[in-house]
Amino acid sequence: MSLFKRLLNPKKGKSEEKVKGSDQSRYFPEEKLPIDERFTYNFNRNGGKFLYCENVEEILEAFDNILLENDWYERDVFCLDEKLINRFDGFNLSFTKDTNSTFFLSNCESLVSNNGSILLCSKQIKEKKLHELPSNFVIFATTSQLVENISEGLRKIKSVNKRHIPSNITTIQDFETNKEKDFMSYGSSTKNLYLLLLEDL
Repeated sequence: MSLFKRLLNPKKGKSEEKVKGSDQSRYFPEEKLPIDERFTYNFNRNGGKFLYCENVEEILEAFDNILLENDWYERDVFCLDEKLINRFDGFNLSFTKDTNSTFFLSNCESLVSNNGSILLCSKQIKEKKLHELPSNFVIFATTSQLVENISEGLRKIKSVNKRHIPSNITTIQDFETNKEKDFMSYGSSTKNLYLLLLEDL
């Protein structure tokens, strides 16, 4: 994916941007960024912490760094997904269904490019509201889960779950706990969120 490769070589990206900017007039329509770049830009702008990984070994290393950075070893983790419990077993954590845990470990339905949000449903959070969940989130997702907008994310949920569409569908996009809320985000539940993104395309 273009952005993730360019993050490893930031100088190249900057020089390309200068050339592009000098060639275009201000009246020229802006080029639409690729879906991965738009998601990353909007997610970071929302205050999310983004960790791109090329394989499972890098995912486990990044997860270990999150635990180390926040002193989350030997803590309770709210997690409802047995696959994630098995994947992240071995870090001396206590997996529980208690929402008073230190952090919430989950996957998600989609990563929404146009606003940098994370789409969740009852498969991840049952019937819980966002404000009932821990204030710290660690979300595991893959690059194939990127969608343009919420409508596309909802269509994916319906196509995957034709017989029984999950309930309690919600998005989270406010990740800066100290940021003063603007009118559009007022009343939304703020979470300290880390995204572990695995390349699978």
